Amino acid sequence: MNEILLVAGMAAVTFAVRYIPLVITGRIDLPERAFRVLRYVPVAVLTAITVPAMLMPTGELQIGPGNAYLVGGLAAIAAAWWSKKLLPTIVIGMAVFAAWRLLVA
Repeated sequence: MNEILLVAGMAAVTFAVRYIPLVITGRIDLPERAFRVLRYVPVAVLTAITVPAMLMPTGELQIGPGNAYLVGGLAAIAAAWWSKKLLPTIVIGMAVFAAWRLLVA
């Protein structure tokens, strides 16, 4: 029963955090500059999540050819720059990561 209440509480908090800003912004006209700034939020969040995982996969800073996460991440960045599409970016990044891990580790 505690688990059900815990999951329900987490769902309520998650819903409230997402719903309340939508209600507020639906009633207030935001300036165009605010919308331009909000376009960068997903990129900033994704960067904040992935960069520490790439640079510190074991909890310590690892910059070098032995870090398959870093090599795969750099390959994904290059693929994103080149293709401007999500699927090739994911496939190339994962393929380079897997190959590098097999060959180097």
